[in-house]
Order: sequence, then structure tokens, then C-alpha cells
Amino acid sequence: MLVSDFDYDLPAELIAQYPAPRRDASRMLALDRKSGVISHRYFKDILDYLKEGDLLVFNETKVFPARLLGRRVKSGGKLELLLLKEKSPCLWEALARPGRHAREGEEIAFGDDLRAIVGERTESGGRLITFLCADRREFWEKLFKAGKIPLPPYIKRPTEEMDRERYQTVYARSLGSAAAPTAGLHFTEEILAQLKDKGVQSAFVVLHVGLGTFRPVHVPRVEEHRMHAEFWRLDAHNAALINDARQSGRRVIAVGTTTVRLLESVGEKDGVVHPGEGWTSIFIYPGFRFQVIDGLVTNFHLPCSTLLMLVCAFAGYERVMLAYRAAVEERYRFFSYGDAMLIL
Repeated sequence: MLVSDFDYDLPAELIAQYPAPRRDASRMLALDRKSGVISHRYFKDILDYLKEGDLLVFNETKVFPARLLGRRVKSGGKLELLLLKEKSPCLWEALARPGRHAREGEEIAFGDDLRAIVGERTESGGRLITFLCADRREFWEKLFKAGKIPLPPYIKRPTEEMDRERYQTVYARSLGSAAAPTAGLHFTEEILAQLKDKGVQSAFVVLHVGLGTFRPVHVPRVEEHRMHAEFWRLDAHNAALINDARQSGRRVIAVGTTTVRLLESVGEKDGVVHPGEGWTSIFIYPGFRFQVIDGLVTNFHLPCSTLLMLVCAFAGYERVMLAYRAAVEERYRFFSYGDAMLIL
């Protein structure tokens, strides 16, 4: 299977640079994966598609200020870091830009209080970064002062104060993501309350979004790509909610591709999930057999991305690519701050 099969034409002006005025004001393309029928709605209309007993599963990970704009102490040159994974207190794996200028052993200053030493390269193409802090508490205090919310590179503007609130789901609780699980950005407290009143249940899981989710595919064939591992956690209470829904024949609907990756990582052949925590590098592309989910809320993803491949695996390649062409024709807004897609 060729990676180029997942390419599509997208006018640059359709890449959302700002969120919608209100979270639930985003548009929503609804796709019936059995019939292929497409409907054009608004996200607040999601209540029309969900029914009593459905279980929505949300990723409650929380974005932290993982982007650091630094200065090389000796040369004065600029160096930007995107923190990905905490290896131990004050030791992180990060992406450095420009990476060729990050020299092992040199000191980087981030503002007035936070400094770090560049370490060796990692297998995934990042760098190990040692922050000059006494302990984890001091590190996090300084990071929240010096760091910025890490907006994706296709958002061509500086980070603004409103991004701290809008590039975060209203139910985010577990700090640790370098990027938002963007399908959840459309939900408001009001919609969550309306869903509860309708009898739609909610479960919460954690998958910290990192390099595995947004790393570009650089190989020509899909099967050759290797995902970077991301941390997940599922507690006993939420595992029981998911298992009960499946055993009683109720629909399990994942909010976001990160939720899908977690559920399908831990789901057995009969769809049963078990509580625990760990790291997953699952790669879902057409031909994958889903065990847990019956529906998906997602955004529109980059051409040739692993996220688009996952959506095609769930709803069918032809139907998804047709839906994307329809979204372009209807001038939907794409990517992180863009519009939503509901697949049932």
C-alpha cells in the first residue's frame, strides 16, 4: 500500500489558523460508514446522531507548554525545543529545531530562569535534554513561565493568550501532551450536559499525544512506517464502563484517533479491555480489524498522515477519500482548529 494513495488536494486557505468563535460552532460532516451517505451539519447537531446508551470515550490528556524558545549561551543563536517525553526528573526527550545546530554538551537558556544541556540523539530523531533544575517541582514551575503552547507548524501565526484555553479540551485533566486531542475541542460543558440528559454515557482514558501521533511518514510504503511509542492509562472504573457497553450491545464511540489507538491497543479479540498503563506504538491502517469501537468523532487530517490512514481503516478508503473531497468542495476548515467529522 503506497503512502501516496492517501494524498489529496487541499487549498492552503482551508487550513484553520484560528478556532471557531464558539467550540460547538464548528461544522460537522457526518458519514454513514455502511451506506456512504454524507450529511453536512454543525457540531452542536451531534445530539441528533447519538442515542440513549451510547458510550462516548474521551481522551482527558492535558496539553502542557511544551514549546521552548531558547538561546545558545555561547553563540547567541536560536534553538527551539518541543518536549515529548519525560525520561526522569529534569531529563526529557525533545525535538530540536534547527536540529543540526544543537551540539551535544552546549548550554541553552530559555528566558531568565530555565537552562538546559543538549545531550545525545535518540533513535526517533530527537535529542536528550537535561534541565538544570534541582527537582521536578522546580522544573515544572520554570517551564510554565518559559514555555508556550505548542501549536502545530501549519498554524502560521504566533501563539496567542487565547490558545492556552482553546487548544485544550474542556475536560482535560491529566497533564502530559505535546499536542491536543483535537476532536475533543468541539465539545462544550453544555453539550456534555445535554448528552448526559439524553442518556449518553461517558468514559475517560489517557493517551499523551506525542511524536507517534504527528510524526510525518517518510517511507514510500505504508507498511514500512514505524510509530513512536506514546504513554496510555486506563483505570478500572472506565474499563468497566467500556466492557459493560460492549457486552450489552451498546455503541462505543471514540472521541479522537488517540482514543482509538488506546482502545484498540488494549482490546482483546472479543473487545474486552483491561485496566492498566504502558506505552503503545500501534499503527492502524486499512486492513486493521477493529475490536472495540463502533463510531468515531474526529477532525480532518493531513494528507499522507497516519491519522488519515486510521480513519480510512475504520470507514473504508474510498468512502473517506470521497468525504474529504466533499469537505474541500464545501469549504470545511481543516486540521487542529478545523471542523469535525462524525463516523457511525
